[in-house]
Amino acid sequence: MSPSTHAFERNSLMYSIGPLTVAPGERAQGLIPVGTSTYGVELGIPLVVVNGAQDGPVLCVDAGVHGDEYDGQEAIRRVLAETDSATLRGTLVGIPCMNTPAFEAAARTSGLDHLNLNRIFPGDADGSYSLRLAATFVEQVVPAIDALVDLHTGGTFGEIAPLVILQGGYEELATDLALASGHELVWKGGKWGGTVRHPTLAAGKPAITIEAGGGTYREANVELHIHSIRNIMRRLGMIDGEAELRDTYTAVSGTFARSAAGGFFLGHAEPGETCKEGDLIAHIVDHYGNTLEEVRAPQDGIVLWVRRIRTVRPGDEVVIFGEVQGEIRP
Repeated sequence: MSPSTHAFERNSLMYSIGPLTVAPGERAQGLIPVGTSTYGVELGIPLVVVNGAQDGPVLCVDAGVHGDEYDGQEAIRRVLAETDSATLRGTLVGIPCMNTPAFEAAARTSGLDHLNLNRIFPGDADGSYSLRLAATFVEQVVPAIDALVDLHTGGTFGEIAPLVILQGGYEELATDLALASGHELVWKGGKWGGTVRHPTLAAGKPAITIEAGGGTYREANVELHIHSIRNIMRRLGMIDGEAELRDTYTAVSGTFARSAAGGFFLGHAEPGETCKEGDLIAHIVDHYGNTLEEVRAPQDGIVLWVRRIRTVRPGDEVVIFGEVQGEIRP
């Protein structure tokens, strides 16, 4: 266990979050209510809690902030099912699908208000459903946890290289958690706001986002997420074993390339590939095969994310480039 994890120890082995109170060595599941659908069904945040028989930190792992990102959802269910409460030190809180309306819509955004949940935290308790969902998480989940791991993929629109996002300005708080994710690429920055990381970090609790895969559901990506969760649990001393750490990690910053022309997208690079400034990464053609636009690398670096959906409209994201910032050593 790293020295910093001693601050995570609980005062009591009985654990409460939302409507659930779970005794030591027990598990429970339930829903933190957020609202009611037009057809009378209660909507909210589904929770699964495994409360260890021994003291330790409270780790929350969430997925499904975007409804079309599936690998992390299954990874959480499997880790929770396979975690032994009798030997667990601390508490594992799983939120397999944070944004159930977006999942039902099989979309990045909610089918109720079409908001991107990953851009609106800390939310608004008096706003539309997605805003209320974010506010409920901040009010009821953040105070009840010690650390957060937010699982994502590239979604159905694209595929991302395995990486971890470490929020700029919070390196001292969250680097240990980020390196335990096991991915070589550490995206430092994440200049956009409103993610689930932000209110958690603002509360003084380490939080990271792990990205891997996308485009479709793949068992290989589920296994990547499972490995990350378990390695982080080992790092926090929640389960037996020594956490695996790399000798070095590569810090990158991300630049989003957006299309100027609409058309048919053709990519020429895969996520994780290195590129040189000026390299042709993709081009966009019209229905006759005429090239409308070329997408070239703005600098030497790494291709982080590539679009998979072929339909492109002006302004759509098509590629994310990673500029190498240097090495990180644990």
